[in-house]
Amino acid sequence: MNKPLVLVVEDDTSVRNLITTTLKTYEYRYLSAQNGASAVMEALSHNPDIVLLDLGLPDMDGVEIIRKIRSWSNMPIIVISARTEDSDKIGALDAGADDYLTKPFSVDELLARLRVTQRRLSLMKTNAAQDSPVFTNGALKIDYAAGCAYLDGAELHLTPIEYKLLCLLSKNVGKVLTHTYITQQIWGSSWENDIASLRVFMATLRKKLENGKGGQQYIQTHIGIGYRMVRGGGGNSEQSSENSGMNGVDFSIWHHLSFACCGHTVLPQMS
Repeated sequence: MNKPLVLVVEDDTSVRNLITTTLKTYEYRYLSAQNGASAVMEALSHNPDIVLLDLGLPDMDGVEIIRKIRSWSNMPIIVISARTEDSDKIGALDAGADDYLTKPFSVDELLARLRVTQRRLSLMKTNAAQDSPVFTNGALKIDYAAGCAYLDGAELHLTPIEYKLLCLLSKNVGKVLTHTYITQQIWGSSWENDIASLRVFMATLRKKLENGKGGQQYIQTHIGIGYRMVRGGGGNSEQSSENSGMNGVDFSIWHHLSFACCGHTVLPQMS
């Protein structure tokens, strides 16, 4: 399998050399840019498979570059930055970054993040080749090839993360996807901050989906577990007659199970 083309955006010469030397050693193809303007030009000209992006660039903030790239491409973006505040991480991820690696970092961790992203790329290409280009569920329609979603024939205005979440749910319709599974698929990690961000994005996505003529509910929340998309935009109750799986577990069985929470036995709540 051919190694992906990686665009390295880093103004610090020593860090840039470390990254490019590592990529060369492990036979990755790569390009490099020292500032935001050249990074955008390289991304437009060469359409790399993965972008490794520093946030502190001399001419523009890396978050602005993420937004520029996300306006026309879903290429994976891994932020590599010395900024360690949660607000910086959340800001970059909300803008459309796929992963966040803090400096100083080890070569092994960088390579591991690249391998995870490469596996996701391979899976996305396989799914794109196998899946139908259009998904329909009641009044909801997703055109995967065009990267657009429609409700009652009108285009939905979704952020990149909202669109990724919608696609993930639609490709697993009827299944309960856990918080951990979703955050791993969307951001490549599953920290508390990722789960908190997930709840915010799900709330805004659900609000946009429920603005349709029938006010149908497409996404169910399974408290303490995760989310699932229901067929037909049908119910808002977890007591649906569908026996969907929670990553392969029969939901009709799960529904009757209790689980421990903070030392107490809690039954899954019905929404």
